[in-house]
Amino acid sequence: MASSVLRDYLPWLLSVITIWMTLAAGNKHPKAWLIGLVNQALWLVWIVAAQAWGLLPMNLALWIVYGRNHLKWRSA
Repeated sequence: MASSVLRDYLPWLLSVITIWMTLAAGNKHPKAWLIGLVNQALWLVWIVAAQAWGLLPMNLALWIVYGRNHLKWRSA
């Protein structure tokens, strides 16, 4: 049951966080990439719950990109 709730409802939350993070990055908010990293952790939970293994490469790539961007913005 918990798995089906995650699979069915978590994508809605993930969508909202992704939109919020993208807007924050566009506004140069200093925490934008941290929001993205938290979102990627939630994406990983959803990928496992939904067994959507094809999204793992995207998840890994975004961990790297968001982490890189966070470090670059923090040092700027």
